[in-house]
Amino acid sequence: MALQFEEAEFQEAYKEIDEPQLEGGWELFTDISGIQIYRLYDKRTGLYKYKIIGGLANCTPELCADVYMDLKYRKSWDGYVKELSEKVYDGKPVIYWEVKYPFPMANRDYVYVRERRDLDVDGRKIWVILAKSASVAQQPEKSGVIRVHDYKQSLAIESDGGSGIKVFMNYFDNPGGSIPSWLINWAAKSGVPSFITDLQKACNNYASYCKQVKT
Repeated sequence: MALQFEEAEFQEAYKEIDEPQLEGGWELFTDISGIQIYRLYDKRTGLYKYKIIGGLANCTPELCADVYMDLKYRKSWDGYVKELSEKVYDGKPVIYWEVKYPFPMANRDYVYVRERRDLDVDGRKIWVILAKSASVAQQPEKSGVIRVHDYKQSLAIESDGGSGIKVFMNYFDNPGGSIPSWLINWAAKSGVPSFITDLQKACNNYASYCKQVKT
């Protein structure tokens, strides 16, 4: 099976965890609750690319990576998930994800591949998760739902030297259709910090969830 991601993509994902590279037009979009969001206008799509810098308290990098990768668990704590599943097509694990959008807009769905690597970088332990859109014949578009064909995300996680972690994320998607600018701004300014808060709670509750699943 062909590699889904190149080695260089993993290196790119973690190299900015200490000091994000913001040359070339990146601007600070919002700084709230210890989370900094930078954005860069993408001329090709008329949308923005985002870099997100933040952290979680009382959480290990491995725990955060485990929670982030656990799709069944995510359905229990992410209120925007309509449908989320992983299936294997032609030997390749592929994820289907439908996201709830506010009425009267249509939901969006994603078909994507992902890969996690737990890296040792000059003695530093860094967890990296990459994801990007994929085209799979077995997952055709659904009526009434808009397919997101252009999606890419990288996540790097490392200990902050204490009991918490630092997180760096690159993110872009083109949701298609006509979405008002207020919603896009809300998603970045409020939705991302809210997601980080929910992720923190999910990490705190993961041990209890795992015990319940096993019983």
